Amino acid sequence: MGNWLKALAVGLAALCGALSPATAQMPTDAGYQTFIIGKETAKRTGKPTPGVLMSGGGEWPYEAFRWFAKKSGNGHIVVLRASGTTSTADEMYLKIGGFASIRTFVFHDRKAAYDPVILAALKSADGIFLAGGDQANYVRFWRDTPVQAALNAHIKAGKPIGGTSAGLAVQGEYLYGAMDGGSVNSAEALADPLGPAVTIEGDFLHIPQLKGVVTDSHFKERNRQGRLVAFLAKAQTRADKPLVGLGIDEQTVLTVEGDGTARVYSNIGGYAWLFEPVDAKAAKASTPLSVDNIKATGIGADSTFNVVTRKVTKPAFEKRYTVTNGVLREKQLWSLAIHGGAGVIERGDLTPEKDAAYRASLNEALKTGQAILERGGTALNAVEATVRVLEDNPLFNAGKGAVFTAEGANELDAAIMDGATQKAGAVAGVTRTKNPITLARRVMEKSGRVMLARDGADKFSVEQGLEQVDPKYFFTQERWDQLQAWKQKNMAAVDNTHKFGTVGAVALDQNGNLAAATSTGGLTGKKWGRIGDSPIIGAGTYAKNGACAVSATGSGEYFIRESAARQVCDRVIWNRQDIASAAFDTIMSVGAIGGDGGLIAMDAAGEPAFGINDLGMYRGLVSATQSAATAIYADEVLK
Repeated sequence: MGNWLKALAVGLAALCGALSPATAQMPTDAGYQTFIIGKETAKRTGKPTPGVLMSGGGEWPYEAFRWFAKKSGNGHIVVLRASGTTSTADEMYLKIGGFASIRTFVFHDRKAAYDPVILAALKSADGIFLAGGDQANYVRFWRDTPVQAALNAHIKAGKPIGGTSAGLAVQGEYLYGAMDGGSVNSAEALADPLGPAVTIEGDFLHIPQLKGVVTDSHFKERNRQGRLVAFLAKAQTRADKPLVGLGIDEQTVLTVEGDGTARVYSNIGGYAWLFEPVDAKAAKASTPLSVDNIKATGIGADSTFNVVTRKVTKPAFEKRYTVTNGVLREKQLWSLAIHGGAGVIERGDLTPEKDAAYRASLNEALKTGQAILERGGTALNAVEATVRVLEDNPLFNAGKGAVFTAEGANELDAAIMDGATQKAGAVAGVTRTKNPITLARRVMEKSGRVMLARDGADKFSVEQGLEQVDPKYFFTQERWDQLQAWKQKNMAAVDNTHKFGTVGAVALDQNGNLAAATSTGGLTGKKWGRIGDSPIIGAGTYAKNGACAVSATGSGEYFIRESAARQVCDRVIWNRQDIASAAFDTIMSVGAIGGDGGLIAMDAAGEPAFGINDLGMYRGLVSATQSAATAIYADEVLK
């Protein structure tokens, strides 16, 4: 078709544009169709100014589009699409208003991107809007063509651009192109973020406010949090700067001023979701994604946000996510689990008074850790403080309530580990430090070593100015009587309800960091400087961000032989097990070689697990979403 015929078609469109919603249509052999509504000869009332409209799809909040009309100087809009006809233009012109005219071009193939009529319309447009559909067609039809150049020239000229759904998807510096003909979901994307289904494109639209941004639409409604994380992971492998993600809910629009100042409009109280950068090293070829502690900030109607500076005030929410072996879960804001030792504890073994005393003591420890985590304290501080409470309580075999060695002394072991840094500290055979767990932390932070033992550990404690006590402080009549029974081979008199007395805590804090701590007096009648699993990093105590934190209690030699604490985390990482099955399988492995006891574990999302192969374990948990709960007997379930 000659250019004069095309021009004639445009003239006819202008003549009848005000008469009906959809008028004038080009033959499809031109590679496109065009429609006009309104009067293209009408004068705009203002001057176009920079701005970006980002619509998540679905029903529009009209106030945001009135903002777009004002940004265009209430002038002439060009709508680009690759399917459908005039629904976008009709709604904008007839229901929203504020536009002098809206011309729609529907692309059917790439040759239309060279058409002079389209290029002239884009050059003169006061605003451009990209409709929904399939963003792969936009990339195929426009990349490296005059249309792509015209779009970027429009943006550079300081005129507004908007888009919905697929039209939003192409706005970021990096974009998901859906070039394989499908639309990848979160599970598929996370299963292989570097795979062919995650088609990341770049160098398409050059919107200054969206540099370093990857966008997505229909966000909450289609559970697209996971796939945006996958998009970020893959895009980050191509970028030379940190990238953030912006997901927009349905019936929700984010409008962005030229300086990056942004505002959310929504029909349903929806949000824009700002995802912080994902480490490019997390993505590996043909491997499910594992990455921890991804922060997402909700931007609502009452929030203020600048897309350029990424600063959010009055956020609607802050969430943290963890991805383990391709499975994304929201992390607890904070979480704490504790144990006070394992043993043969059947209902009826404890008097009601002693049962209540144990539960009250566990609750006291939980309360201490909760107070720290609730106010934003670290997991490391929480597990130390929690274990100190248990060490000070004579009910438990740690600190004040420690059992006696064969020689009638108290020799105390403890360990602590920071999941964020994987630094650890441990002490064994200490005799005068009131709270061995605090000494273990000092070893971690001040000694340059991981473990100190016996006289050297006692000397280091004094040098660090930690509270020292006379060894008589650790004496309790109950533990002394148990030693005498042990010497007389009267094992029936030894407290089987506390056979493996140890205390421990694992925690997740509001920054997404894990920590673990364990403290014990060991076994009644232990000889020859025996050291169990509690102070052995990887056996009785272990923590690693993104995997788990573990504290164990039981027949320590078997836990050492099985590397029990580290084994739980390895099962999570390598076997792709959830924390409950990893804890259960590990404690069964300990049992298979003759060991008894239990362990507590917590995964990167703050989910606790309790593994027991004995008949009971003193234990408890509390989190941001669950009030404190305790249990003693094996058949009690903590949820």
